[in-house]
Amino acid sequence: MVWIILGIVAAVLVIAMVVLYIVGNRMQKRQLDQKEQINAAAQPVSMFIIDKKILPIKDAKLPKVVMDQMPKRYQKSKVPVVKAKVGPQVTTLICDDAIFEDVPKHGEVKAMVSGIYLISVRTLHSKTRKMQQQEELDEKGKKKKGSMRTRMMKRQAEYQKQLQEQLENRKTKEAEKEQKAKEKKDRERAKKIVD
Repeated sequence: MVWIILGIVAAVLVIAMVVLYIVGNRMQKRQLDQKEQINAAAQPVSMFIIDKKILPIKDAKLPKVVMDQMPKRYQKSKVPVVKAKVGPQVTTLICDDAIFEDVPKHGEVKAMVSGIYLISVRTLHSKTRKMQQQEELDEKGKKKKGSMRTRMMKRQAEYQKQLQEQLENRKTKEAEKEQKAKEKKDRERAKKIVD
């Protein structure tokens, strides 16, 4: 009797693992598709960063259109927000988690922006880089550990980069296989024509 119960529990666990694996793969593909669309719509912009914080979406002072489209359950979640001066206008942008630590406070940057989403940042002045490096050090001259959230965001960014590299490698391998298959078909056709 015990073995039957253990067998049923094991079967349920295996089925749950398979389902979670399939759902996880689909979500990864969807996320990568969304990133590709965001990157396709990105534009380079020069801006002066005024402030950066991690705030709840409802307190971030985003445009009303964005808040209306946001589901209620996400309005209390916290997101990295950057307040920046783009040209003569001061705007609030949502920052990508992976680059939030690279964004300097009070510095001029060259950024890639897609709508109100900040994708990448490159610091323009060496003084800004030096100030940012000094902010990262504590009183003893050692690098600050940071909060649990910042460490987790860094890990997430590293894992996303690894995943991106793996998917690019997989795409190149698939493209090579397709190219070889096409060349093989062309050779077979050439042999048929000659014969």
